[in-house]
Amino acid sequence: MSIASTQADKKSSNHFNKIKVSGVILVDKPQGMTSQQVVSKVKYLFKSPNHDSKKAGHTGTLDPMATGLLPICMGEATKFSHYQLDADKSYQATILLGGQTDTGDADGQIVAQAPIPKFDDVLLDKVAQQFLGAQQQIPPMYSALKKDGKKLYEYARAGIKVERAPRDIVIKAIDLKALDHEKIQLTVTCTKGTYVRVLGEDIAKAMGTLGHLTALRRTQVGDFKINDAITLSDLEVLAFDNRQEQLMPVDACINIEAEMVLTVEQCERIHMGQRLNVFEQLTDSLRDYISTSISHQSSVSENNDIQLDSDIVSSDDDQQPLIHEIPVDIRLINQQGQFLGLGAVSLNGRLQPKKLIQR
Repeated sequence: MSIASTQADKKSSNHFNKIKVSGVILVDKPQGMTSQQVVSKVKYLFKSPNHDSKKAGHTGTLDPMATGLLPICMGEATKFSHYQLDADKSYQATILLGGQTDTGDADGQIVAQAPIPKFDDVLLDKVAQQFLGAQQQIPPMYSALKKDGKKLYEYARAGIKVERAPRDIVIKAIDLKALDHEKIQLTVTCTKGTYVRVLGEDIAKAMGTLGHLTALRRTQVGDFKINDAITLSDLEVLAFDNRQEQLMPVDACINIEAEMVLTVEQCERIHMGQRLNVFEQLTDSLRDYISTSISHQSSVSENNDIQLDSDIVSSDDDQQPLIHEIPVDIRLINQQGQFLGLGAVSLNGRLQPKKLIQR
């Protein structure tokens, strides 16, 4: 055997024996860093000769100017990150009135100016009510959305403006407070895909002027809150073992409470990708959960003209699945209470393994 082959085998063996870092960490993102730079820093801080931290990703981009809550999923937790990508988010922002920038925030250049009208909190309450509820928003040119395989901000930097389709968003809570004669504090809770920069510009226009954000801080993502986050500087000064203690479980992003306990034999079968018949294990509470979830899916389908999550159901193209065949995601745990992953179960008792973690 050649020396090169021996070294390659040794390298492969060392990598195979490393402990995969898995879990969710809540980071308080500093100003001036991109979200991906924060992910890279976290991966570095969790890396060691015995630990593999290569697989990681965040659950929703924050602009470089923004600070605040950035949940980062590592290892096996990345399989469930989409639950937080879809979650509602809360922000606090400062809107400076009188000037519009090309980016919608203080990182851009002033492109237009307008007089600032007099205002008070009574007027701001009236303006805020205009933005509460369901609406459509056109994404800004300075964003990472893609058109024809190219990010919008790349077009913007080249001086090219492209058409952007409006997106459906919901402003679930909004509050405006005067900070002084030219600055407003915006506190908002909104659905995914909402650009607070655009919201700030629209609020200024509703007041008869122009505006842009000078500060933006994310305070909540789903059930995750900024008070539970750690700064990068605080994470860095911790000993390596103490950093591990900052990790939440791999299923921290999952907002599903329904669960099913599997036997040893069932655990072995699902890890081989086999489908199970769990009809006898469907409790009344599980049946209620499945039925309620199906009703919710049906409602969403009618409102958004989308199909039910029936990718597991075998049926003809023109035939909708029967109610008892529609699968719903639940947690799977073993008899020791350990989380195994997610499965899709239907009222007919069929359970299909969906996303399982590797220990």
